[in-house]
Amino acid sequence: MKPNHRETFARLALGQFPDSLFITCSDSRVAPNVFASTDPGDLLVVRNVGNLIPECGGNHGLSLTDESEGAAIEFAVATLKVAHVIICGHSECGGMRALYEGRDKIATPNLKAWLRHGEKALTTLNKEKNTPKELAPHNRLSQLNVLQQIENLKSYPIIQEALAAKKIKLHAWWFELATATVHFFDPVSRKFVEIDEKRATEIIESCN
Repeated sequence: MKPNHRETFARLALGQFPDSLFITCSDSRVAPNVFASTDPGDLLVVRNVGNLIPECGGNHGLSLTDESEGAAIEFAVATLKVAHVIICGHSECGGMRALYEGRDKIATPNLKAWLRHGEKALTTLNKEKNTPKELAPHNRLSQLNVLQQIENLKSYPIIQEALAAKKIKLHAWWFELATATVHFFDPVSRKFVEIDEKRATEIIESCN
């Protein structure tokens, strides 16, 4: 353990106070605490294949499938009072590639079933008329999937209430592995824009 982390973990043993819920892929190449420049205790991290959030069903606030992601969302918002939720996809995602190539080709039952939560993004990709030429289809799907999961996140009553009360902000990020650059979705240009030093300052100011 790094010497400067010992004091941090000693403090965290008394409780955690993250300001953000970070939902990302389980891909081993994606290291949130590295590219997000955070210390232990800053982020509550949820990881799964494809950074997927199952939609919430009905009026009972229950996820349509495994309650794990829903439980983490509730814990982050209701108990930890996080101010931000970030969903971060990445390039060369194996889950998105498998989804793009067709779920029917997946041999394992759980992965095949799980990726159904990305089908709406695939539908959007197939309808898209101006797909960025610089992106491979599965990488563009990964970006669209982040936006779709933001919408899925909004289906949870606890998120709806926090948004209405202006107690939380939602962010769509995308990590480019080859260049180690992080991009955020700019609602004005409707594009994913690289977070450089200037953009980082702007984002921090807007968050505050």
